[in-house]
Parts: sequence; C-alpha cells; structure tokens
Amino acid sequence: MASRVQSALGRGLVSVVLAAVAMFWLMPSFGLFIASLRTPQQNNTSGWWTALTQPAQLTLDNYQRLLSNEGMVNAFFNTVWITVPATLLVVVLASLAAYAFAWIEFPGRDALFIAVVALLVVPVQVALIPVAGLFGDLGIFGSRLSVILFHVAFGLPFAVFLLRNFFAGIPKELLEAARMDGAGEWRIFRSVILPLGLPAIASLGIFQFLWVWNDMLVALVFADSRAAPLTVALQSQARQFGANIDILATGAFLSLVVPLVVFFSFQKYFEQGVLAGSVK
Repeated sequence: MASRVQSALGRGLVSVVLAAVAMFWLMPSFGLFIASLRTPQQNNTSGWWTALTQPAQLTLDNYQRLLSNEGMVNAFFNTVWITVPATLLVVVLASLAAYAFAWIEFPGRDALFIAVVALLVVPVQVALIPVAGLFGDLGIFGSRLSVILFHVAFGLPFAVFLLRNFFAGIPKELLEAARMDGAGEWRIFRSVILPLGLPAIASLGIFQFLWVWNDMLVALVFADSRAAPLTVALQSQARQFGANIDILATGAFLSLVVPLVVFFSFQKYFEQGVLAGSVK
C-alpha cells in the first residue's frame, strides 16, 4: 500500500513539473496571441498581461487590418506556395530514392548513397552565392521557383538518409512474397513500402514543412518583394516595431498557428515515426 501511494505521488509530482514546464514554454506564444488582440496604443503603454484582468482590451481589429494589408496577405500566400511544393517534392523524391537505395541492386549504389549522406555536412550558407549565380543565368532568380528548388535540393539528402534507413528495416520476406505474386517494383513500393513507411514519411513531411515555413535566410536571398514569404515581410515590419506592433504581433501569431495545426494534425504519425524501431 505504501509503495502504491509513493508511486502515485511520484507520478503526480512528475505531472506537475511537466505542466509547469509546458506553461513556461507556451508563455511567449500566449503573450503573442494576447498582444495580437490589443490595440497598438495599449501594447505601447502596458504589458499584455494586463488584458487578463481587463478583457475589454481584446479586439479583432488587428486581424481585420492584417487581412486588408495587401502586402502581408500576399506574403502569407507566398509562404504557402513555397512551403507546400517544397514539402511534397522532397517527400515524393526522397521516398522513391530511399526505396531504390534500400531494396534495388544497381551498380554504385553504396557509393552514391555515401555521396548523398556526405551532402548533409554542406552548410546552406556555402551554396547561397553560387546557386544565386546559377539561378540568375537560368532567369529564375527572385521568383518563388528559385526558393522552392533551393529548399528541395538541400532537403533531399537528409530525407533520403532518414527514409532509406527506415525502409531498410522492413522485413525482406514481405517484398519477396510480393515479387513471387508477380508484383513489380512500382507495385511493391505503392502497396508495401508506402503503407509500412507512412509514419516515417509523415515525420519527414512535418520536419520539412516546419523548416521551409520558418525559413527566412533562403527567402531573403532568393525571393524578390513580389515572392517574399511571411518571414521576410515580418522582418521588414520589425524595423519599425513601435509603429507596426499591431501588424507584427498579428502576423507573427498567424505564422505560428499554421505549423502548430499541421503538427497536431499529423501528431499520431509523427509519434509512430519517432518511436519506430525502438521496440522490436
């Protein structure tokens, strides 16, 4: 009986500590949300926590102004048009390449895979200038396409490495049974690899989405004012923080909400992908 009480108290203490850590971690996001619902004058004269005791301060006017700001709305859609293709292309191409590296025999497979893994150590900053020159020669510098291609190129090495290791852990007997039934490589990939590899693929999609959505460096270099995503637009607004706190706080919270929605929508698959292989 005493051991049960001690165990219950221990679990309760752990729960309290985790709840306190979660509240501390979420405090800036909660403060940003409250600030996005206050007027610029209120944000300049008092802290966001005053709205907890004076809920009359809260208003949706900032969001109405943000939606009427053509530059910010265009930046938001630019972020979507950049992030979605960059995520889908990396997931699709990496899945196909990872299957080939894991289960298809071809000359130079191991050497090519080592070369792909070696690309993981190449810093993004090293490639900015040469790739910018290449995109300039191709006539796509400053467009959304240039940002998408850069993210795809630098996202593929990690994606291939991650998925190849996961696919290699799939029992070989399943693939041999499918081949004995007359299935080709494409059917095996579609009917066996994809269903079993869905947790790892979903985890990769979440990582890639977050990386591209929150990126500012690549967009700042390759995108012009018409193709600039939300991070670049917010950075330009931050130069005049006091005058644009209403747009800045509202836009920043909008930029924060979308990745959270994506993460929680695929949380089940993300947990399965993270825990995959930990228990046999």
